[in-house]
Amino acid sequence: MSINNDGQYLPDNQAPIDPTSGQSPVDPSPKKPRSPWIAVAIATAAVVCIGGLGTAALAELTSAPKSTSSSLQNTYGTFGRGSTFGQGQGGGNGLQSGGQAIGQQATAGETPAVAATGAQEVGLVTINTVLDYDSDQQAAGTGMILTSSGYILTNNHVIADSTNISVTVESTGKTYKATVVGSDTTADVAVLKLAGASGLTPVTFAPSEKVAVGQSIYSVGNAEGTGRLVTAVGTVGAINQSLTIGSDDGSPSEHLTGMIELQSDVVSGDSGGALFDTKGRVIGMVTAASSGGNPVTGDAINIAQVLKAANAIRSGATSSDIQYGTPAFAGINISSTPSTTAGVPVASTFPGMPAAKAGIVEGDTITSVNGVAVTTATQLSSDIRTFKVGQTVTIAWVDASGVAHSAPVTLVAGPAS
Repeated sequence: MSINNDGQYLPDNQAPIDPTSGQSPVDPSPKKPRSPWIAVAIATAAVVCIGGLGTAALAELTSAPKSTSSSLQNTYGTFGRGSTFGQGQGGGNGLQSGGQAIGQQATAGETPAVAATGAQEVGLVTINTVLDYDSDQQAAGTGMILTSSGYILTNNHVIADSTNISVTVESTGKTYKATVVGSDTTADVAVLKLAGASGLTPVTFAPSEKVAVGQSIYSVGNAEGTGRLVTAVGTVGAINQSLTIGSDDGSPSEHLTGMIELQSDVVSGDSGGALFDTKGRVIGMVTAASSGGNPVTGDAINIAQVLKAANAIRSGATSSDIQYGTPAFAGINISSTPSTTAGVPVASTFPGMPAAKAGIVEGDTITSVNGVAVTTATQLSSDIRTFKVGQTVTIAWVDASGVAHSAPVTLVAGPAS
């Protein structure tokens, strides 16, 4: 797979195939609890990932200390993925009818977001997800069309924890069901495939463009998750910036380098959207934004880095950073309360999922998988990671009254990692 001189992807290759099994690879990694994503700019300022705009529980918006980035001083806030940005303490940008953005004040070279034109919508999609099999838990983001046959590029955090993904091609209004081809969590890049798509118009990439401070840019995204693309005009404030993106559940942080800092009105839901130069070529993927202060700043991953990760995913490369498909899943939520029995305590199980069908319930303690004793949540996750979707494993557990049980459990496809 390569890009021609016009920045367009050349014709598709087939989906990656595992040379051993002859099947598309699936990484059987365990489900991680859904948790807030927080991005922090190293030694400069705090920013927030702006991917999933949830319609379920509100996350807390808390103010953070003022810090200086270049000549700009801002007060920032943080918010959790899967929450409604712009509500609760701290405020933020909102979208009114007619596509006009309100909230944070634009600065020189930066204008409030307005409804995207038809030409600006070409090659872009809006993404809606259902989280953790619960239709009441939803999130939204943006993506870019990679190929005419329906490969889509977005941030990994846009589709994290999703169990159903629908994608609307905004230039045609047609909606498709999407599956996860693979994701690189360290690069915060994911590639999706639309079912039954053909004849789509991809965006034009400019992976070799040298981005400069002060350069005029504009971004297009699904601001506030309304399903209507908006355009924000601004300038490049800095280049080669570093961000550390992590979650509050204690999972490893992701360190992103070579980031483009934007003086641009980007908000929650814009994640995965395109950062364009004045010629309409994509030079970055919008990933994070400031919150709770003026002026508005954002961050985009340089498109050369994004495409490098996407190329590796689509080629089927073997990498510890890449997860293919969706992980195997038993449907167990781990409790943070220690158990009196050696093993891993169960907080709950997902209705209709394998663990629930096997009879595992809240208050039980998982003691082994396929005869191998487990004593920590990390070990249990590591053991499940060795299996694939469709494989059957034997899970042993002890119930709250101390009675031991064991049952075969056939793993299903879980939430995206």
